[in-house]
Amino acid sequence: MERRTKIYEGKAKILYETDNPDLVIQYFKDEATAFDAKKRGIIEQKGVYNNRISSVLFEYLKRQGVRTHFVRQLSDREMLVKRLEIIKVEVVVRNMSAGSLSKRLGFEEGIALAEPVLEFFYKEDALGDPLINDDHVRLLGLATPQEVRAIRKRALLVNELLREFLETRDLILVDFKLEFGRHHGQLLLGDEITPDGCRLWDKQTLEKMDKDRFRRDLGKVEEAYQEVCRRICE
Repeated sequence: MERRTKIYEGKAKILYETDNPDLVIQYFKDEATAFDAKKRGIIEQKGVYNNRISSVLFEYLKRQGVRTHFVRQLSDREMLVKRLEIIKVEVVVRNMSAGSLSKRLGFEEGIALAEPVLEFFYKEDALGDPLINDDHVRLLGLATPQEVRAIRKRALLVNELLREFLETRDLILVDFKLEFGRHHGQLLLGDEITPDGCRLWDKQTLEKMDKDRFRRDLGKVEEAYQEVCRRICE
């Protein structure tokens, strides 16, 4: 598969055109950002770990019947994916209190929620990706009501599947971010599923195994990504 012109470069990934207009190459970077990119740094080999982790998890979800943009892993840092028209809504599913949920609702971190909480955020850097609801999605014309219902249903299914999978690897899925897009009229799960966008805690010690180690200067960031990759991919 021939890598051609760069289409887009974000905080953690670069997308390239290929010789097939329906397919793009997703390249994973080592750069890391936090707090709306106010904090920046490098996590050595993060791109390699995230590519492997995402590839394994997308393959797993595919076997469970979840439609995703993933086609195959191409190299240590590259995967081939279907080209999507991204829906500008970040979908966050929460199983335990942490991060912004704890701050907004005054919850102590680490409380198990009675049932998963699903939140929408408007993907707009200039506005700081604000929290929105179904009415805002409709007002902004981001997705149809049918798509919103499908996104909700699919996100909760992905949550159920990933929680079960990760538990067998001694990892707790605290919360995580998903993105969806359209491909020839089909709604597909896109982006990535990695410690960049998931809060993962060790099941025995509750040690943080994700980008919170970078956000909070906890140290051993590379080691955490490497260990998550080992548990998921081996």
